[in-house]
Amino acid sequence: MRPKSPVRDVPNDLFRQRLTSIIDVRHPLVLLAARIDWAALDARFAGRFVAERGRPALPVRLMVGLHLLGQIKNLSDEAVCAVWVENPYFQHFCGETFFQHTLPADRSSMSRWRARIKEEDMEAMLSATVAMAASTGAVKPGQLERVTIDTTVATKAVAHPTDSHLMVRAIVHLNRAAADAGVRVRQSYLRVCAHARREAARLIHGRGHKQAMAHLRFIRIRLGRLIRDITAKTTEKDRAPGTRLATVLERASTIHAQAFGKKPEGGKLYAFHAPEVECIGKGKARVRYEFGVKASFAVTNACCRGGQFVLGAQSRPGLPHDGHTLKDQIAQVARITGKPVQRAYVDRGYRGHGIKDADGPDVYISHTRGIVSPTIKRELKRRNAIEPVIGHIKADGRLERHAYAGTDGDTYAVMMAAIGHNLRLLLAWFKALWRAWGLALIATIAPYRARAAS
Repeated sequence: MRPKSPVRDVPNDLFRQRLTSIIDVRHPLVLLAARIDWAALDARFAGRFVAERGRPALPVRLMVGLHLLGQIKNLSDEAVCAVWVENPYFQHFCGETFFQHTLPADRSSMSRWRARIKEEDMEAMLSATVAMAASTGAVKPGQLERVTIDTTVATKAVAHPTDSHLMVRAIVHLNRAAADAGVRVRQSYLRVCAHARREAARLIHGRGHKQAMAHLRFIRIRLGRLIRDITAKTTEKDRAPGTRLATVLERASTIHAQAFGKKPEGGKLYAFHAPEVECIGKGKARVRYEFGVKASFAVTNACCRGGQFVLGAQSRPGLPHDGHTLKDQIAQVARITGKPVQRAYVDRGYRGHGIKDADGPDVYISHTRGIVSPTIKRELKRRNAIEPVIGHIKADGRLERHAYAGTDGDTYAVMMAAIGHNLRLLLAWFKALWRAWGLALIATIAPYRARAAS
């Protein structure tokens, strides 16, 4: 059922004080809460619920506020729920009138509510942060037309995909699925394969490479035996597409095929529980490969007074070439900002982007010679400034080794990391504005105080 409309005029309580009389109204979180259009969010998310069936959902401001606070403060779901009970500023941000001693939701409510969010909803939230930045003067409207675009990897919380690890995980999941289906396997191979994995890890990087490969073959043979044993003892109905047993058998067969260099039809599997994980080589000296999904970000090229705001964020599964992501990223920036992109600055990985439309933006690739305009030269030199922005997004926005499941989880992680980055910049901007206003007020009244003292 849709969430109930919040009560606007709450009567005074004789035994409790309002949060507005306890907290500092100049706090950045209070100023940010006053700038967010909560009514528009209520109207947008109301359509994600059934109209007249079931228990009324939790208030939209409470759930959206918890997710935003988790991104702003880099807190997990458990941590943000625990801090909410102790922090009056968190409660005011989520729409509470009086201080609450218990959270009216559960940690699992955040996971279930997160599953209702669509990509267009997060784009609307990102657009709202950009609009707040423009309305408060943190970014000028003309700066939204010149963007810098780059890609990175949104890594997932998966173990390093060695052959021994993947095969042992497949054996574990096969035994669990067989037990749930009521299949009695001839032998589980759990103990012997776990021992073989330890021996392979001990010998693989030393002089015992041949012995390590023998242990790997031992695990692979036992994995094949277990797959054939379960397949022979089940019917086609038990292995119908979509069932858990069919999914586990398919993934185990993929791992069995790729263990010694064979290329499976559907591509390699790098995590048993997360088949969407991809292996991406970014050319880093410290990390040759990263495992996750490619993410594209667009930020303001100019150094705005409030910082470099994120104007677009996309999760791009399928390992597309950087140049092939440029057109969609520019279109998303235009949707979010409401302004067409005039100039886009990219690195040399975007060569061959294919944007040749006369009405499209001008795309400038780094290290391009023959540019005459000093303005474009200056803006092209600022292309590298996107690198620390992406670093802050990944470090502070819970984008490094995130644990959200599926491709929808990848999209949520990328978009919410961008929203959290913009909100952190807005909080810093509100704090700077309030400090500047206070200094200006002191400077204004200083002559009168000096005259009164004399």
